[in-house]
Amino acid sequence: MKLSARNVVKGTVKSVTHGVVNSEVVLELQGGATLVAIITKHSAEDLKLAAGSEAYAVIKASNVIIAVD
Repeated sequence: MKLSARNVVKGTVKSVTHGVVNSEVVLELQGGATLVAIITKHSAEDLKLAAGSEAYAVIKASNVIIAVD
């Protein structure tokens, strides 16, 4: 698989929580950090995402917003 996105991070699925339309996927990265993504339930099922499986987070964004109080 080749992608134009430069930010690809491999991790282990920690949990998948399905809603009616979307699913929350928690990916544990090397070193223990976690990344959370909301994807369609159909995509989560199609990818057969489950706790313990390996997956990649592909990040392609034109901007990142950081805020503090």
